[in-house]
Amino acid sequence: MPTISRFYGIDIKMYFDDKHGPHFHAECAEDEVVVSILDGSILGGHLPNRRLKLVHQWRRLHTVELLENWNRARHSQPFIQIEGLK
Repeated sequence: MPTISRFYGIDIKMYFDDKHGPHFHAECAEDEVVVSILDGSILGGHLPNRRLKLVHQWRRLHTVELLENWNRARHSQPFIQIEGLK
C-alpha cells in the first residue's frame, strides 16, 4: 500500500483496489485507523487520541488532494504525494 504522506511518525496510505467509499489509512507504530475522506468518520481501527487529532487536522487541510488520489486509484494511476503537517 503506497504511502502518500508522512508526518509526526504517522504514515498515510491508500490502496489501489479498495472497494469501500473514499477513505485512507493512517498508521503509527502498531496502530492503524481507517478514515473517511468526506467527513472524517472512523471506519475502523484505532489510533491514540493525540495522533488521531493530527490526522483529522491533516485531512481537513488536504481533502481535495485526498479525493484526487482516490480518483487516481480508481483509474490505476500513480498517487500524488501530499504534504504532511509541519
